[in-house]
Amino acid sequence: MMMTRRDFTFGALAAPLGAASSSGADLVDSIETATLFRYEDFGKSWFTPRACVVPGRTPKLVMTMQQVTGSDVFHHVQWLESSDRGRTWSKPEPIPGMGRRQMGDGLEEGYCDTVPEYHARTGTVLAMAHNVYYKNNVLTMPWERRWPVYAIRTAKGQWLPPKRLEWNDPDATGMYSANCSQRVTLEDGNVIVPITYGPLGRPDHGVTSLRCGFDGERMKVIQRGSELRLPVKRGLLEPSITRRIKSRFWMTMRAEDNRGYFTTSRDGLNWEKMRPWSWQDGTPLEMSTTQQHWVTHSDALYLSYTRKAPGNERVVRWRTPLWMARIDEEKGCLIKETERVVLPQRGDGGANGYDAWFSGNFNVTPLDAHESIITDGQSNPARGYVGDVLIARIRWKKPNRLA
Repeated sequence: MMMTRRDFTFGALAAPLGAASSSGADLVDSIETATLFRYEDFGKSWFTPRACVVPGRTPKLVMTMQQVTGSDVFHHVQWLESSDRGRTWSKPEPIPGMGRRQMGDGLEEGYCDTVPEYHARTGTVLAMAHNVYYKNNVLTMPWERRWPVYAIRTAKGQWLPPKRLEWNDPDATGMYSANCSQRVTLEDGNVIVPITYGPLGRPDHGVTSLRCGFDGERMKVIQRGSELRLPVKRGLLEPSITRRIKSRFWMTMRAEDNRGYFTTSRDGLNWEKMRPWSWQDGTPLEMSTTQQHWVTHSDALYLSYTRKAPGNERVVRWRTPLWMARIDEEKGCLIKETERVVLPQRGDGGANGYDAWFSGNFNVTPLDAHESIITDGQSNPARGYVGDVLIARIRWKKPNRLA
């Protein structure tokens, strides 16, 4: 699939801004959805498509994604790019070193849940993932061996070999991971990275944030944040962080008690008591162990998520449709009248709950003052994980000063 070269002006991502608008009005003008890749295009199902904007005379989107062939069965991390705001893309190519490697005794190490973000100070793309293990092409769970890895695309377009993010914390002897997480790059070039972690022998995981230095070649942990825990099943998972300029940091977390949780911080390290996501009347959203992500506008903050709703009760974990709603930042709740579907429901789950095209492993990318995109690799477990890569274009009523 060849790219069509067109000259668009993408806005450079700046630090978050401004006090929240008190009106609570919906700033979304429209949402347009399209299919980027169909299963038939490659004979593969692509998962976790995540993109970032690389500024330049002709700005580009750089995206990573992976083939999926089973439940959490991922293959080599691929990358591709677009010069026309994500309408056409180059052919996927493997990132060197981000495939599987033999560990002996039939064990293979691989990588998944990659999130690329542009790092302005160094002009690089920093793609963070985490390692996983397979035996006979089935995911194994050696928690003591899991950690974040990062691959760097230089300003000249070269991918450097992946490296491990070293963190020798006694609370993270079992595992620590930044998988699927939105993170915040500070004005000084440091990066606030949300982390799921836990010690050996403890089944539930905690969440914190790490302030990391990055010089264009290596990341190092400078400081860790406060701990958040929920001792239900696997605990707290897959946190994501955002911030608007001169505003608080926000972190949202997947949980396993049919809720999703959030917290706020003034510095990205010291977090307030977490609260479940709810509507303005106090009614909590029913969510089932699925990640949420931020849709950040300079004048408003939105959450994108899946939840239980009429029509999807039979779908496992209510994994479709994908929604978004504006947050009342003063009260810490979602504004019900601003909720809208981002990606429509496909399938009702069938007899066993798996015959539907699942959302949930998606990504949000601000393009410019007027438009943001959400990319999602949907797959249907009941039909052999066949699925397509979809895109939703969110057009804003009010220019977004983040761009």
